[in-house]
Amino acid sequence: MDIPKIGASERLVRAAQEELIASHGLLEMQAVAKRAKVSVGLAYHHFGSKAGLIAAVVEGFYNRLEDAAFSPSKLTSPDWAGREKERIAAYIAFHYDHPFAPLVVGPLSRAPEVLDVEQAFTRRQLTAGAYNLRAGQRDGVIPADLDPRLTIALLIGGIRQALIGALTAGRRPDRAELTDKIWVFVSGGLRLPIAQPSTIQKGTARRGQSA
Repeated sequence: MDIPKIGASERLVRAAQEELIASHGLLEMQAVAKRAKVSVGLAYHHFGSKAGLIAAVVEGFYNRLEDAAFSPSKLTSPDWAGREKERIAAYIAFHYDHPFAPLVVGPLSRAPEVLDVEQAFTRRQLTAGAYNLRAGQRDGVIPADLDPRLTIALLIGGIRQALIGALTAGRRPDRAELTDKIWVFVSGGLRLPIAQPSTIQKGTARRGQSA
């Protein structure tokens, strides 16, 4: 079977991600072009600047995260709460398994070009999350008096801060334990019955994607 060739643009994005990981967040267009086996002029042609290339790498990271953790087809539980547990487990697993994640939430998060991409991703999360909470209210799982937009903003902010702390810690907490603790936090925020620890299968918590 023929394997489709990767275009120059995708090769540059992959090379840039590898270079950022290897150099702990630093990037030189010449080094990226060398990794991708293209001219540095072609790199500028596709992305305009170093900032544009970094933004493309981060955008690709968030696109893969959305597919891994927020795609409805990846969630198998028959009930609303079970699907949310799976979503949190997949979200944590993706970040734990992806070598680029510590840079996205750490050193690169302060770069303006990264901040723009991150804010766009967060807006999508907030919109989809509020819609999902309304679905939970229609199903009678979530109390009707909760404000979906305010609640999802609080939950997303809390989960992100917990994840940043885990990824930047000298020793990462066990992913299954972190998933359980975050689910207790989410359950409390949504006023759901608190499940017993380790109700999420560790196999689910370990799933993730790297690129």
